[in-house]
Amino acid sequence: MHLPPNQLAALAAVLRYGSFETAAASLHVTQSAISQRIQNLEERVGFILVERGAPCTGTKEGIRLAKHAEDLRLLERQALEDVGVGASAGPGRVKIAVNADSLATWFAPVLRGVDGLLIDYMIDDQDHSADWLRRGVISAAVTAANQNVPTCDFHDLGAMRYIATASPDFVERWCRAGITKETLSGAPMFRFNAKDGLQTAWLHREFGLKANPPSQMLPSTQAFVEAVLQGAGWGMNPAPLVEDHIRAGRLVALGERPEYDVHLSWQVTRALAPALIDLTRGVRAAARSVLTENVTPS
Repeated sequence: MHLPPNQLAALAAVLRYGSFETAAASLHVTQSAISQRIQNLEERVGFILVERGAPCTGTKEGIRLAKHAEDLRLLERQALEDVGVGASAGPGRVKIAVNADSLATWFAPVLRGVDGLLIDYMIDDQDHSADWLRRGVISAAVTAANQNVPTCDFHDLGAMRYIATASPDFVERWCRAGITKETLSGAPMFRFNAKDGLQTAWLHREFGLKANPPSQMLPSTQAFVEAVLQGAGWGMNPAPLVEDHIRAGRLVALGERPEYDVHLSWQVTRALAPALIDLTRGVRAAARSVLTENVTPS
């Protein structure tokens, strides 16, 4: 089955912008032309690809085909560069997944981007971003090092170090008898979201505590640190964001082994790896500036 490039481009634009009107403007055609292309593509493949609404969203099949369209654009651009006409190819686009703590600590240099490449970012936990790769929704991701995807090239990045921290006031209020399994089992803790298992993993390693203490969710890396500084709870915070606070006495490192390392990797869909080589170099260079090679037992 042949999928016309103009129909695939229309699908990708509609799902990117969430609007037939905006998609039409981006492709310099009329809105009716976009509608016709989407309708023809849906008839060709036999699936509904776009859920019409405000905004428009993609069905499972639509999301997969839209990514295929973006992949073709990347490969076309790479081929044109290989034969010396890359300047006329226009930018490619790639969707990647990065966990919020990496974005807040070491990923910033990558945000400058790569010449000729537009990057759409998806935020997800490193333990779950590999699932997006397996499902073909994204082309590259920062993942946990034990989440190897067979269809991807794997690059070790090092370990993000977290430190179990609380404010001195919090420790005085909740842990007067010391930092123990008993005191922390009742002390309020923060979690980034429902996928965040760092706090419970550290509690289990440090104290053998398997139960979940009372928790509250706060899905912002910076606000997470601020809330711990304010004494509203304790949590596992990235070392680069709290080491100065610990030295200044604004935060206290908890337990005998407060450090907990999360080993990270960068995985790239193998078919697109040559087209994304500059992005991969940028990610690996940025990781070397912050991540540690000396991993603490977890």
